[in-house]
Amino acid sequence: MIYTNNTQQYNTVADAGLYRTVGDLLITESSGREVDGKHSGSIPTMAIVSARGGMTDLLVAVVDSALQDINQAEVELDRALEGQLSILNELAPSDITAPIEERMRKDAKDILSVVQSLRMIRSVPPSVMEVVTGFGEIWSAQTLYAYLKNKGVKTAWLDARDVLIVKSNSNAGLGDKGSASSTGGVVPLWVDTATKMEEWWNTEGKKEGVNEMKDDGSLPEGDDDSAPIVIATGFVATSSEGVPTTLKRSGSDYSATIFAKLVGSARVTMWKNTDGVYTADPRRVPEAFSISSLKYDEAMELAYFGAQVLHPSAMVPCIDSNIPVYVRNIFNPAFEGTVIQGRCASLSEANQEGKVTNWRSNKGVVPIKGITSVDAVSLLTLEGASVIGGAEVAERFMGAMADANIDVLIITQASSESSITVVVPESQGKAALEALRSTFELELSRSNVNSISLTDSPMAIVAIIGEGMAMQSGVSASFMSSLAKANVNIRVIAQGSSERQVAVVVEANDASRALRAAHMAFTLSQTMVSVAILGGTGKLGSALIRQIHSQKENLTRNLNFGVCVNTIASSNKMFMASCLVDFDDIDGLLDSDDAQDLDMDALQASLEADVNPHRIVIDCTNDDKVADQYEKWMDAGVNVISPGRQAAAGPMERYQAIQRAHRVNSVEWQYESTVGSALPIVSTLRDLVQTGDEVQSIRGCLSGTMAYVFRNMGENDVSFSDAVKQAIGQDFTENDMREDLSGLDAARKIVILARELGMNVSMEDVEVESILPDEILNKEYGVEGDDLNAAILEDIKSLDDPLMKRYEEAAAEGKKLRYKFVIDVVNNKCKCSLEAVDNLDPLFRLRENENLVAFETSRYTTSPLIVKGAAAGPDLAASGMFADLLRLGRAFVGSQS
Repeated sequence: MIYTNNTQQYNTVADAGLYRTVGDLLITESSGREVDGKHSGSIPTMAIVSARGGMTDLLVAVVDSALQDINQAEVELDRALEGQLSILNELAPSDITAPIEERMRKDAKDILSVVQSLRMIRSVPPSVMEVVTGFGEIWSAQTLYAYLKNKGVKTAWLDARDVLIVKSNSNAGLGDKGSASSTGGVVPLWVDTATKMEEWWNTEGKKEGVNEMKDDGSLPEGDDDSAPIVIATGFVATSSEGVPTTLKRSGSDYSATIFAKLVGSARVTMWKNTDGVYTADPRRVPEAFSISSLKYDEAMELAYFGAQVLHPSAMVPCIDSNIPVYVRNIFNPAFEGTVIQGRCASLSEANQEGKVTNWRSNKGVVPIKGITSVDAVSLLTLEGASVIGGAEVAERFMGAMADANIDVLIITQASSESSITVVVPESQGKAALEALRSTFELELSRSNVNSISLTDSPMAIVAIIGEGMAMQSGVSASFMSSLAKANVNIRVIAQGSSERQVAVVVEANDASRALRAAHMAFTLSQTMVSVAILGGTGKLGSALIRQIHSQKENLTRNLNFGVCVNTIASSNKMFMASCLVDFDDIDGLLDSDDAQDLDMDALQASLEADVNPHRIVIDCTNDDKVADQYEKWMDAGVNVISPGRQAAAGPMERYQAIQRAHRVNSVEWQYESTVGSALPIVSTLRDLVQTGDEVQSIRGCLSGTMAYVFRNMGENDVSFSDAVKQAIGQDFTENDMREDLSGLDAARKIVILARELGMNVSMEDVEVESILPDEILNKEYGVEGDDLNAAILEDIKSLDDPLMKRYEEAAAEGKKLRYKFVIDVVNNKCKCSLEAVDNLDPLFRLRENENLVAFETSRYTTSPLIVKGAAAGPDLAASGMFADLLRLGRAFVGSQS
């Protein structure tokens, strides 16, 4: 036999174009490859072919329809057949396709004859389903054969039912679509199969011209040395009793490795529609990437736990002969993909080294290869069987599962041996429950068993897999910690004795978040932070967006985390996307048809649906209604950054509820920028308190607007209103300048600092001197924005003379006017007012855009601790928010490194 070099498996054929792609790739691959700079020459190749896309499901529909309506079954069958024939006739002329079409139509008649009896017996025997669905591969192989024949390739097609003899469970059926447990216990009978293969080779092989060997093993003279290609059907086989059967769902991978061992291939290439085996499902973990190499054992673990790019049993035939398995992308053949070869060290071999090290100490070495999941599973639990005895319970429990043909994916047992939980496919849950209740019926009636229960809600297995986990401490801790930080509850934990996998069971709704959290935790990808920005079109939000956009590359390069802005909102519109890239025209996005009305319920749903474990809302609105949402966001595991002061200085009941949600849900509420923009005022206060210092008083100036106005008023005959106008021109004021000039803005900041000290203070407790009279404060202007400020500026001109008088009186005493605040902790008093300060007061030298906070504490007695710096304007405020974002990002990265 000459098929010793190349076995290819294709499961990507769906239309005529893809059959051409597969055929042309086969021709290219069989013509040889470059090895160490030399051409290998032509390579005899066997191609294992799956059914065309969707064909298996079409044939399943034929069987299912036959139970109710044979006419509908005939319609479904005709749809499947004509679809295949249409492709066939597009690929080759009638002189090649005619005999193939004749065989296919005969097959269809046979299928109809088989399914006609189903309505009578009112059930579908597993063998019938396997017989019918197997024709998808049979038709597909002949279709590809026709294309190659038309291209002049030396080729033949092989019906695996004539060759591949297997031992299987006749009641196993086809298996669930996408199930990791659907191997069905199929085992090739190697001796019988090898005999059949030899017979085919010496008959059909010679007839088709792919076997030109003489009886003495030599090739005839003048052989053109072109590489023959044999097209074999995947998925199908024949049982030892001679009954057509299958290798179960996704079994064509298994077919490929079986034939590879059978013919002694030098390699197996599995052509998929992905760039190899990924670190995780890229549909659920966008940061996932292709793994360059795996050991057989790792690949089998990944496949068992749901990596659908591989069949769980596919590696087994290649292990003994150490045949490398390549997983490559048919749409990107230049990419090398993943190579699977070699065995992992056994646990005893790993233990011989005798040294356990923490995985984080091996810089740059990640202990796991991939993270995968099995969806649609259920937990079956038997509780309180201590009276019976642990050994007997386990034996009877597992015996019941075996008798009912239940696939047990994971088993855990309590240390008392009185309770056992198993994980089973959701589709088998009820059958497993009934089997267990039947087995322990007597014990349940006597209360020797407390309960047998099956989970109601959908569950999923999430597993980390890799040879590097053995003898490496901290792997499970990193895994569990990442899930905890993502607010994912773990129902079951199991670690394989080989130390190659750790698996947990979580709620199905949490599976994607768990996958992403674990993927980031092991630095398989950079930490991604999902961000929603509210008030994104205002001065503050716009400045923040500019800063985030300009620093994106720096964050990725230097801090290993990325910011994905997926929601931007104005006061009445919001735009949502998976991850915004273009920040040049935010107003255009919010005016587009894809934008929607600002809806807090829709935003909440979006936040909860986001599977990223690291989610942040940045609230730039200073809107009381938005502050009402903080508690809900935190309950959903969302972090909040709020430069606005409505939440931190708002009603005490709401403030305490937010703080409680912050603690209970292990999320962060960052509001450093509420007090001093980018100045570290809040964090400095927290450090003093948390290190045991006793703060006696805090004083200074917290209003950048007030600092600017009273620093410039009187200089070069600048009036109060002129100074305010200049502050507006510098973007130092709030949207409504009355919040600054009334002292309201400063009072909110005082409340925030006082609450950090544990003082039970609200806005009404702060003694506030307003620069503005009540008639201006309470006036309804009926305009907004620049028009509002212009109207207020006109009115405050009436204050120029009285304030200038106060300025001159202070100057006559060598003093300066400053808007000063004081938090007197000892006497539990807070106030802010316009005062004349002398040159001994730190505020005397306050510059025009600065804040200053002086902390007088039990440690800082002779001289206060002063935090001082520029703090006015949207750019500085935005940099404070950005710093809060960086703190969170570093915390997320730090928890994973």
